[in-house]
Amino acid sequence: MLLEVSDLRAGYGRIPILAGVTMAMETGEYLGILGHNGMGKTTLLRSLMGQLPATGGKVTFAGTDLTRRRTHERSRLGLGLVPQGREIFPELSVMDNLRMGLAAAPKEDAAMIDTVLQDFPRLKPLLERRGGALSGGEQQLLALARCLCTKPKLILLDEPTEGIQPSIIEEMIDTLLALKARWALSLVVVEQNLEFLTSLSDRILKIQKGRITGETSREEILSGKVSMDAI
Repeated sequence: MLLEVSDLRAGYGRIPILAGVTMAMETGEYLGILGHNGMGKTTLLRSLMGQLPATGGKVTFAGTDLTRRRTHERSRLGLGLVPQGREIFPELSVMDNLRMGLAAAPKEDAAMIDTVLQDFPRLKPLLERRGGALSGGEQQLLALARCLCTKPKLILLDEPTEGIQPSIIEEMIDTLLALKARWALSLVVVEQNLEFLTSLSDRILKIQKGRITGETSREEILSGKVSMDAI
């Protein structure tokens, strides 16, 4: 298993959010997490990345216990997060945003930007433009490209379609599927967009009130047997 999560608990102050998440995924798998707002989707990703400390449970990544590891240690082991809202640097150019993904990398890794841009042709003519001047969809692609500069084994992708125009959503799907094939990338994506999740995910887990409450197949969603109202 690439990622194993057992009875993971976390929250904010005295407010518990994750009430015992248990899940696992294989290397090369794209795993979707489906749920309404307030169910713990973002908290789960922040806990996996180490931005929010666990109050209970265990997280194992590629055989290493991450439960007490700091965020930068998890990043070095191959975890990457593309946060909700993208969090690019609006005053920096697109190129400088990509360079920020290499801030802790050896100098020889600078060529990684050229490698990443091969999968993001939309960004190539925009390299000198300020990040804040990009459309929401272009910013999302930039945030994903910046994350890839860290050479992650597993990307945690948080609500990527929020506020994004349909044409770039389709482009994002195509890009992520291409990355899966060429980079042997693994992905955990949390979303409310059923069409996006079913286009990408090998499996879809349902989260409700901080717990994984079941697994849904792509076929069940495409057949209309499962909807957001049923979660």
